[in-house]
Amino acid sequence: MYAIVETGGKQYKLEEGRYVDIELLDANPNDKVTFDKVVMLVNGKKSKVGQPYVDGAVVEGSIVKNDKAKKIIVFKQRPKKGYRKKQGHRQQFSRVMINKINTKAGKKAQETEAGEE
Repeated sequence: MYAIVETGGKQYKLEEGRYVDIELLDANPNDKVTFDKVVMLVNGKKSKVGQPYVDGAVVEGSIVKNDKAKKIIVFKQRPKKGYRKKQGHRQQFSRVMINKINTKAGKKAQETEAGEE
């Protein structure tokens, strides 16, 4: 089971037990974060697509670290004009470990299984 989540103006594929590097969040390491803008849930044939978001779906995670990515070089040049400009940039990111994907349908299914036993 995985979820497509929108955060930081981008969409990310999140799975339980895996981590993902996303745009820098305003939180410290070991803080809990929740993503409520779930665009799509995929669980085999029981997939759900939101309009624009899936109702009642929440992805929970915790921040592992805040860091900077590898440096990229931005080089601009105009031919035959003697114009050269070299810049470097390191994008900041937050590494988030995905703990749980919660849905209303998943909770109802767990309750019915517990009631049958």
